[in-house]
Amino acid sequence: MVTCGGCGVKNFIPGDTAPLSVVPCNRCGFSIMMPKMLRHFELQSIVGEGGMGTVFSAFDTILEREVAVKLMKPDLANHPESLESFYREARACASLNHTNIIHIYSFEEFEGNRFLVMELADRGSLDLRIEKERHLPELEVLDIGIKVASALDTALKHNLLHRDIKPGNILFNADGEPKLVDFGLARTTDSNAEGDDAVWGTPYYIAPEKIRREREDFLSDLYSLAGTLYHALTGHVPFEAATVEEVIAAHIHTPLTPPNLVIPEITAPSSDALVCAMAKNPEDRFGSYDEFIMALTAARSQLLVSQLRASRDASHTRANGRSWWRR
Repeated sequence: MVTCGGCGVKNFIPGDTAPLSVVPCNRCGFSIMMPKMLRHFELQSIVGEGGMGTVFSAFDTILEREVAVKLMKPDLANHPESLESFYREARACASLNHTNIIHIYSFEEFEGNRFLVMELADRGSLDLRIEKERHLPELEVLDIGIKVASALDTALKHNLLHRDIKPGNILFNADGEPKLVDFGLARTTDSNAEGDDAVWGTPYYIAPEKIRREREDFLSDLYSLAGTLYHALTGHVPFEAATVEEVIAAHIHTPLTPPNLVIPEITAPSSDALVCAMAKNPEDRFGSYDEFIMALTAARSQLLVSQLRASRDASHTRANGRSWWRR
């Protein structure tokens, strides 16, 4: 019997069904999966899929806790570059201890399967939230920005650059906490040579200096984070164009439209912080994550004060209205 993640009804699945096979729920049609055991981890449902592998929600039968298992695609197991990327992610995350960085519990191999056992964050990605909600409330975006910037600062203190900050790499757990994931492209700061032939990153959020193949440092991650927050705040990527090539060129040549010109309700401090973090010239951005966090925190404080005042004014107006009616 397998419990449906959609309606909670238990479904009977024949014992000869192949593990990891997906069938529709008898009641609601939600996709349910035939569980598979990897050592003492029971893979129960698919959380997400990527180029390197599939992430499952799973149950650790020894420690009796929910975890995530990232199972590497079998056809990549003998591919040196893919395998190194998988190992790199494991080592990078395992070396970091931060509330907003996904925790790696172990890296294992069983019956030819290589997999990471991680903290579970199965409440969707920032990318999915943007797709569903169009744009997020300003206060939430600021909170996410402060937390992820702090996570990146911790990585930097361990000489690590993430190199692929985007909405799809920010997941949420059951408590709504954002978790930075996918350190497969991470590199140490001292190994990041200028003029690398490869350009890594997602076109909609990539820093101009990476496109120009100039030296990449934490300011490139800062730019990508600001671009991600821009998208979450406005519902638009920083630069929109018909082709990927035009998007990439816009990062270098096209002035950024401030967020508060896209949506007038966005406050100036939030807008100004993102514009500064996305300056074309890295030297014109914030000098540290601490500076960026302080700018976002100040914007958050001013926003909270203005919301409190608006709430008090509304309450005062309602109270006066009731007083007039009694007269």
